[in-house]
Amino acid sequence: MLKKKGGVVLTGGKRKILSGKLKAGYFVEPTIIEGLDYLSKTNQEEIFGPVVCLIPFDSEEEVVKMANSTIYGLSASIFTENVSRAHRVAAKIKSGVVWINSWLIRDLRIPFGGMKSSGLGREGGFDSLNFFTESKNVCLKIDSET
Repeated sequence: MLKKKGGVVLTGGKRKILSGKLKAGYFVEPTIIEGLDYLSKTNQEEIFGPVVCLIPFDSEEEVVKMANSTIYGLSASIFTENVSRAHRVAAKIKSGVVWINSWLIRDLRIPFGGMKSSGLGREGGFDSLNFFTESKNVCLKIDSET
């Protein structure tokens, strides 16, 4: 299916068999894919594995359009030498976390969570108190005659 859509696996994509206790697990080699349209299923779904798709772009507007085209918005990374551009683009991307020149740096005191179909609410820091707490109101009427 990938090849029919114009995709080319540059490296990886095969099952990786490990030894020992992990032998029966399902692991995939780190995979790099190019040639797929940004609207392809591979680029529209969340792939929780070591997979990256290379998609060229010509302008900030184009890359923001591509980044925001998916129904998901957990996290994004921007790699650039231009910090002003990074902040400008980060402000336009609909994602719960935007890392600049990094990935997966987390301070547990800072709220974490996605947008759109990638999560509900935030956890971390004071947001965890609300996220993991169920408010409850118990009302007892006391009859004034007794």
